[in-house]
Amino acid sequence: MIEPPGLWRDTCAEHVDSTPLMGDVTTDVAVIGGGFTGLSTALHLAEAGCDVHLLEASAIGSGASGRNVGLVNAGLWLSPQKIRARLGAQIGGRLVEELGQAPRLVFDLIERHQIQCEATRAGTIHVAQTPRQCADLRERAEMWQELGAPVTLLDAQQTAERTGSASFIGGLFDGRAGTVQPLGYARGLARAALGAGAMISNHSRVRAITRDPDGSWHLHTAQGSLDARRIVIATNAQTGDLWPRLDRCQSRIDYFQLASQPLGDRAAHILPAGEGIWNCGTIMISLRRDQAGRIILGSMGRLVETARLSERWASRTLARLLPDLGPVEWQSAWHGTIGTTPDKLPRIVQLDRDVFAPFGYNGRGIAPGTAFGMGLARLLTGTGSCALPLSAPQPLRAPRTYARALDAALLARKAFGTMF
Repeated sequence: MIEPPGLWRDTCAEHVDSTPLMGDVTTDVAVIGGGFTGLSTALHLAEAGCDVHLLEASAIGSGASGRNVGLVNAGLWLSPQKIRARLGAQIGGRLVEELGQAPRLVFDLIERHQIQCEATRAGTIHVAQTPRQCADLRERAEMWQELGAPVTLLDAQQTAERTGSASFIGGLFDGRAGTVQPLGYARGLARAALGAGAMISNHSRVRAITRDPDGSWHLHTAQGSLDARRIVIATNAQTGDLWPRLDRCQSRIDYFQLASQPLGDRAAHILPAGEGIWNCGTIMISLRRDQAGRIILGSMGRLVETARLSERWASRTLARLLPDLGPVEWQSAWHGTIGTTPDKLPRIVQLDRDVFAPFGYNGRGIAPGTAFGMGLARLLTGTGSCALPLSAPQPLRAPRTYARALDAALLARKAFGTMF
């Protein structure tokens, strides 16, 4: 992957210049991966006065971060109570609080660094199409409201007024959330990190990691090497064989999107306040608009160009959700990869002494990834508290439920294939 494909590349207002790593370079902390987590880690480390060097295999945002839907959501897929139940009241409670505030962190960074990423802080809406889904949203609303979060349960009429679609019977509005142009946000983080003193090398894929007896680490690329005392492997679903068995700790699910041509007044009634939406179904569907008035529709699976199958699916889905809109021309299409864990919880694993790997955002990469980057910087510099699910060094094994998670991913892909 050289550049992220599709609309985000074509409309990105942020640009960042970087050259490959050349020769032998030394740093305190090496960060591998130029996505939201790696860039946030590098930025916050540099702001704390730490010597940090980030290596990106292709270009900034070329992985999942530049292919994201762009929904800046609070929390995780799991409810606050389930997070506390699985991680314990103390760690789970702190994580819920930290990730509940994560969208604020994102928008504060955007404002502070004047990142050009079409930031719209109008909230998001989780929509329901069955009574059972409405009951789940009602339970989530009660949990968040007990914590003081600005979430509101919407009935069918309110949901239709906010979304422009009568296909949903309810929704959960989260006022903490919003939308961004994800590639613009990633490149803006890179620009801010460079401005704070971080070093960034694009097109510098790490081919091997070795260690000296004195404990120093060496990251080997095609044209140089980076020596570091500590490493953050922020490659998530793109890790591959960089570290033994790390890729076995999560499964990969593809997600594709299509963007229409700018629709002008035709689409003025669709998400008029600028929210983004996603549904409660097993096969997730997302819908949002950009500032030019394009509709961006996405779902699980890879982009299928044969016989324009993905476009045909998108046209039928849009006709079902928004029957009054009429036919649209699809201008751009792309897909990316989501890293999913069996229990729907992200992780930071300490792989070895001074080697950390955050991963498994389960489709919630923007806000949690940014927060995890800040938390890792706190951890590595000893500045402030770190409310993150950190696992101590241990042999990596696939979780017992991994096979079931993989089966679920394959079933989702199979189900997606039958939707055409």
